[in-house]
Amino acid sequence: MAASKVQRWWRGVDKPGWRNFFVAIAALGVALGLALYSTAAAEMGHLWIAVGAALVALGLAVWVGVTIVPALARRTPLRWLAYHIDYKLTKEGGIYVAGVFVIALAALNTGNNLLFMILASLMAGIIASGILSIIVLTGVGLKLELPDHIFAEQPVLATLELENEKLSLPSFSLRVSGAVNTARELKAKADSSPGSGRLGMTETEDALGRAATGKRFSRRVAGPQRSGAGAEKKAAQILTRSVYFPYIPKRQSAQQKVELTFPRRGVYRQDAFAIITKFPFGFLQKTRRVDSAMEMVVYPRVEPTEEFYEILPLISGEIESFYRGRGHDLYSIRDYQSTDSARFVDWKATAKTSALKVREFTREDERRVMLVLDPYCDAGAKDSAEQFERGVTLAACLAWHFYEIDSELQFRTDRLATPMAAAGEIIYDVLRELAFIQAQPARGDGKFLEKLTDEPDLFKIILTSQARGSIPTALWTSSYFVFIQSL
Repeated sequence: MAASKVQRWWRGVDKPGWRNFFVAIAALGVALGLALYSTAAAEMGHLWIAVGAALVALGLAVWVGVTIVPALARRTPLRWLAYHIDYKLTKEGGIYVAGVFVIALAALNTGNNLLFMILASLMAGIIASGILSIIVLTGVGLKLELPDHIFAEQPVLATLELENEKLSLPSFSLRVSGAVNTARELKAKADSSPGSGRLGMTETEDALGRAATGKRFSRRVAGPQRSGAGAEKKAAQILTRSVYFPYIPKRQSAQQKVELTFPRRGVYRQDAFAIITKFPFGFLQKTRRVDSAMEMVVYPRVEPTEEFYEILPLISGEIESFYRGRGHDLYSIRDYQSTDSARFVDWKATAKTSALKVREFTREDERRVMLVLDPYCDAGAKDSAEQFERGVTLAACLAWHFYEIDSELQFRTDRLATPMAAAGEIIYDVLRELAFIQAQPARGDGKFLEKLTDEPDLFKIILTSQARGSIPTALWTSSYFVFIQSL
């Protein structure tokens, strides 16, 4: 047993570090001997020998300082020297300090040695509390892991991990929470980053979109950049609740699962985390700030809404009516209906049965749909923002529905146009666009909807705030309209 412990200890020893340490001690010992010899030689009148010995001693000291000391410093966890720790006196700490003050007055007034000993012990407790809390807070790394795809109003399970990098000491009683930048910190951050304060939705979205999928579609960016739910100045925090870690062993990590729910779509950003402890006595609350550059996109909710259930049967019927008879292979012969075209009447079958019969063909492209969200609306109208949010949510529900039934989907907004592809290939690009999109001031030219008339053979589902009279006539025969102001 003892041999195995020695073997484990020997395997864990930093052999190169100890070798450098002993080499440095030996070199500095030789330098010290040469310095003493130089002093003796100077007293005996051997000037040149004294100068030479002093120069060699100085050279050894410089060599150790330049080569060995940096290598040893890199192996030593001294990052805690740069940590900034904030202190806050707790209620218990206030009572303790008041008691120390009373005993100090009593000791000074009476000159009693016992009171001075008690006062010294109480002061030592405060000093020990500060030292122990610094040891607990330092040498701790933090990592927060989130799922790749997150939807608004849908709980997700995140993993918060604290790693104790200290070589020989554990950490106790740590609590992690999100830290909010103060006004001064925000101003300093804005001044230090070029162009900050002008970061719009487009720049943020492009960066996060490329990181997530590595591909981009046709995108048009014109006019002022958008601000709103995803803009930097309004980005909400990611970690909104505290997570407690009672104990983290040395050179090990501890994980805690935390359930997070994000109430709205858009960009969430965590500029910093706070690691907090009251260890060991609870007199002071010590907080160490850990800067972070974490950003994530929250998609709109895709769980079916009441509006979705109301319009889905109507949309299904419109799609079936639009694509019926557009194939080339005969599917069946059935009775004539008032909505059927006369060109599909089967006159031979009609003559045989003495009743009108029509040919029904396979619908090859019944699952090809274009989903359109028109962001132009009257921003000054009452409840326009809330209605637009409901429109975005409905668009996300529809896109997710076509993804679940494996349709071919094309999606368009004022600045994004995806190709016609299987919904599974573009669904997260559609949701990402819906996470960022904001309502735009209404335009009277109607050019956005006019461009959709170039594809009359493709069924379109259009969510718009435009007045019925302003919609191009050609769209009515190939589209189903959802008017956002009615949601």
